[in-house]
Amino acid sequence: MKTATLSKLLPLACAVLLSSFQAQANEPSRPECIAPSKPGGGFDMTCKLAQAGLKDHGLLESPMRVTYMPGGIGAVAYNSIAANRRDESGTLIAFSGASLLNLALGKYGRYDENAVQWLTTIGTDYGTLAVREDSPFKTLDDVVQALKKDPKSVTVGGGGSIGGQGWAKIALLAKAAGVDPRELRYAAFEGGAEHYMALMGKHVDLVTGSASEIRAQKANKIRALVVYSEERLPGELSAIPTAKEQGYDIQWPLIRGYYMGPDVKQEDFDWWKAAFAKLQESPEFQQYLQDRDVIPLAVSGPALNELVKVQLDNYRKLGQEFGLVGE
Repeated sequence: MKTATLSKLLPLACAVLLSSFQAQANEPSRPECIAPSKPGGGFDMTCKLAQAGLKDHGLLESPMRVTYMPGGIGAVAYNSIAANRRDESGTLIAFSGASLLNLALGKYGRYDENAVQWLTTIGTDYGTLAVREDSPFKTLDDVVQALKKDPKSVTVGGGGSIGGQGWAKIALLAKAAGVDPRELRYAAFEGGAEHYMALMGKHVDLVTGSASEIRAQKANKIRALVVYSEERLPGELSAIPTAKEQGYDIQWPLIRGYYMGPDVKQEDFDWWKAAFAKLQESPEFQQYLQDRDVIPLAVSGPALNELVKVQLDNYRKLGQEFGLVGE
C-alpha cells in the first residue's frame, strides 16, 4: 500500500520540483526597477512598492535595486529601454498616467506605445492640488476666484512642462472656471519632490500632485484642497473633498504600473507577470497599497494593452481640446 502510494506521489513531486526549478531559473539575478525621475514622487513610490512587496512575500531571492533616470517625465527612460536596453529580463520601469499622456502628445520622440511590453498595473492614484498650511487659499473656489481675477496672480508648480499631467490638473480647473489655461502662470519641475520643495520655499503658491504624495509630504505641513477622484478616498485622506463636491466635475485618475523592454523573452516576461499576480492576490499587499493611498488595480496581458490604448486615445482628445496636438 505504501509502495503504491509512493509511486503515485513521485511523479507529482518531480513535477513540483521541476516547476519550482523552472521558476527559479527564470528569476532575474539582478532585478532592477527604474524610476524615471529624481527620488521622491510617484515613480519612486511605484518602484518601492514593487521592491518591498516582492521581497516581503518571498517572490524574489535577490533584492531589487531602485535606480533613477530622470528626464522628460519618463522620456529618457522610455527611449533608453526601447533603443538600447531592449532585452534586459531583470529590468522593470515604472509608468503612470503621466507617461501615457506624454506618449499621446508625442513627447517620447519616435517611439509609440508599441515600443515596449506593458507588464502590469499595480494601482490607481488620483490628482490633487495642495498649498502650504498658511496659504490664504482654504477651498478650491478660493483658487478659482483668484484665477478669474488674474490668472497670473497664482504661481502653480507641477511635474512636467505645459501639456503634461501636472499642468493638465490646473488647466482643467481653469477651463471649468472659464479661464483660458494659456494664461496660467505655471512653473515646470522634473518630478520627484521638487515642486513640493518649491512650495515650501514659497517659490510657488500651489502645486499639482497626487494623493499618494500627500502622505509623504506630511512633515512639510501642506494642505490638500481637492482630490480629483469620483468620491472621497478612504483612510487619512478622507477629509479631502472631491472637486465635484466643490462644484467642479473634474476627475483625474492616474494608473501606476510597470513595463519592460520589447525583446525580453516571453518566459522571463511571464515570470514577472506570475510574480505580480501572486503579490496582488495577497490581502496584506492590498492593505499595503491602501495604506499608501493607492487604490489596488491589477490589469495585465491583453486587458492592459487595451487599457493603455484607451488611455492614449483619451489623452490625445484632451491634447486636441487644449490645442496641444493636431486633429
